[in-house]
Amino acid sequence: MTDAAASEKKRIAYQGEPGAFSELACRRYAPDFEPLPCGAFDEAVEAVTEGRAARAMLPVENSLAGRVGDIHHLLPRAGLHIIAEYFLPVEHHLMAKPGVKFEDIKLARSHPVALAQVREFLHAHKIRPETAGDTAGAARRLAESSHMDEAVVASVLAAELYGLNILKHNIEDAPHNTTRFLEMANEPMDASPEDGPVVTSFIFEVRNIPAALYKALGGFATNGVNMTKLESYQLGGSFSATMFYADIEGHPQDEPVRLALEELSFFSSSLKILGVYKKGRERNV
Repeated sequence: MTDAAASEKKRIAYQGEPGAFSELACRRYAPDFEPLPCGAFDEAVEAVTEGRAARAMLPVENSLAGRVGDIHHLLPRAGLHIIAEYFLPVEHHLMAKPGVKFEDIKLARSHPVALAQVREFLHAHKIRPETAGDTAGAARRLAESSHMDEAVVASVLAAELYGLNILKHNIEDAPHNTTRFLEMANEPMDASPEDGPVVTSFIFEVRNIPAALYKALGGFATNGVNMTKLESYQLGGSFSATMFYADIEGHPQDEPVRLALEELSFFSSSLKILGVYKKGRERNV
């Protein structure tokens, strides 16, 4: 393998500009990989499928904002495999250009989700929120501007990259704000049953018969398998075809999980396992 090829295999793709929370997740979880910024989630996936990156780090849900909608539609057709999960504590910081004082700030820009998570802080200090496409992009644009009465809400990494001064640290209204990321790869790297607590993620579509979902899920209850997540989304714009994304605790080789998946497949028109991976430590916190 050439040095260039080895370097390419050490990249991990994410959606967003440099300094985004997704890049922070990449740096903390996979410090040996070079973060590769991508403009959209599907571009991050394509970077892996085309060989420009070895991994992709994709956010799937936030403890306050809920699921990341685009991801659930992307996962089934991405062709990638989940190999790990990572939980990033989201810490929002108010930052401005060097020399600006906190009392000078009249306006703060950020992504709408970030602004919603610091609403009480901004209201208490009479700072007007204004939406931006993303947190890191807002930080970059402020650094390039001459505005001395504006701030952005972004990550500590964004402040470092764009030379902004953090005026207030950790301004999030809820201290338990956490985003769950999935590490994706071209080839499966399934955990073994002996690797400790394991999560199995899969998608399925139930057959069009009465009580199909009830019957499909019954096997998990009767076999004592804990389902930690079940989410539905429409398929192809249809109101009748519904896909489900699920996480369960356990390995497909475990007898209770094997029996539950067999019962699920009997009442489903499709079933695809996306990954079998070790449970993140933060799941039990």
